[in-house]
Amino acid sequence: MPHERRHFIRVHFDAPALLATATNTLSVQVLDLSLKGALVSLPPGTALESGTLCQLTVPLTSTSDHIAMSVEVAHIENHCVGLLCRSIDLDSVTHLRRLIELQLGAPSLLERDLAELTAPLP
Repeated sequence: MPHERRHFIRVHFDAPALLATATNTLSVQVLDLSLKGALVSLPPGTALESGTLCQLTVPLTSTSDHIAMSVEVAHIENHCVGLLCRSIDLDSVTHLRRLIELQLGAPSLLERDLAELTAPLP
C-alpha cells in the first residue's frame, strides 16, 4: 500500500465547476474536494501547467451559493488536475465545511483537519 501523504480528508463530490486562468475559463468536473484543494477533470484537449494560478468556482445546487477558491495547479495526471487551495473566503469555507461534514458523517474527522489548517507554523 503506498504511503499516503495527504493531511486533509478528501470527499467525493461529482459536480460541474468553472476553472478560470489568466487567459481562459474552462468548464471542469470536480471529482473530490478537501479543505486544501480539489481534484478536477479537464475537458479533452485542454492543457495546464504545474504552478498555474487559477480560480475554482463550484456552484451549489438549488441556491445561488457557491464555493470559490484561489488555487494552484499542483499535479497533472492524464486529464485530472490536482489543485492546491491558496486562499478561500469565509462564506466558501463555511459551505465547504458543511459539505464535507455531510459527506463524512463524522464531524471529529473534520475538526482534526480544521485544527491542522489553523495551527501556527513551526
